[in-house]
Amino acid sequence: MPQIGFLGPEGTFSQEALEIYLRDKKGYNQVAFSNMREILLAVEDGSIDEAFVPIENSIEGPINEILDLIAFDVDLKIKGEAIVTVRQNLMALNNTDINNIKVILSHPQGIGQCRKYIATNFPNAEVRLLPSTAAAARLVSEGSEGMAAIGSEIAARIYGLDILKRDIQDNDSNATRFVAIGRNDAEKTGNDKTSIVFSTEDKPGSLYRILDIFNLWDINLTRIESRPAKNKLGKYIFFVDMNGHRDDPDVRDALTMVKRKTSFFKLLGSYAVFEDK
Repeated sequence: MPQIGFLGPEGTFSQEALEIYLRDKKGYNQVAFSNMREILLAVEDGSIDEAFVPIENSIEGPINEILDLIAFDVDLKIKGEAIVTVRQNLMALNNTDINNIKVILSHPQGIGQCRKYIATNFPNAEVRLLPSTAAAARLVSEGSEGMAAIGSEIAARIYGLDILKRDIQDNDSNATRFVAIGRNDAEKTGNDKTSIVFSTEDKPGSLYRILDIFNLWDINLTRIESRPAKNKLGKYIFFVDMNGHRDDPDVRDALTMVKRKTSFFKLLGSYAVFEDK
């Protein structure tokens, strides 16, 4: 039975998203990990078959840890994606009075997605950051009445907490994109996406010339992100997503040209575009 790792413990948004990703797939064993680096290294050494990790959020932006890991630390491929609307909830022990909350715990993304709610309703509360929203819920379940967690409905259910306030996220269109990462990417489906990362030569117009290659081949770019290259101040790498599969003739030819014009190039994989059902 194939094994797929996610950011645990049970009850994280990652697990909720994973269940959406797996809805048309059968026979997977879900394995919880304590951090995202461990998940990817487990795929690379063959301990598990796939990793399922967040890569960007519509409010907070990219998950930089994952971008750096797939660019520099592991030789793996993106083979699928899922986009999940995030609904954040304030939860606490049974019969907790919301007016007595003094400490709020959550993952940094959870806190960031509820900044306005926290500032308006709990301006004096202590905010503590945890590795996951589920870890925050678990600590609250083991803690005192003055503590509350921000997290998913499934976390409240698993850890026996009352939801004091639902949908406290600052933006109702808040969504997180997750990717499945394995040792190989996916076959063509006809509705695909390809991800790459590269750095340019240190010359005027270098990035423009790379992007113009996609224009010449009429390839639509759906995402561009930059990250420090980590080898020199002011040097950057660029993550690009595009429509099409690496085996499509236009995409294949464009990527061949990009490889020739870049100082560093890595194909991160081709995979089916997520379709919400």
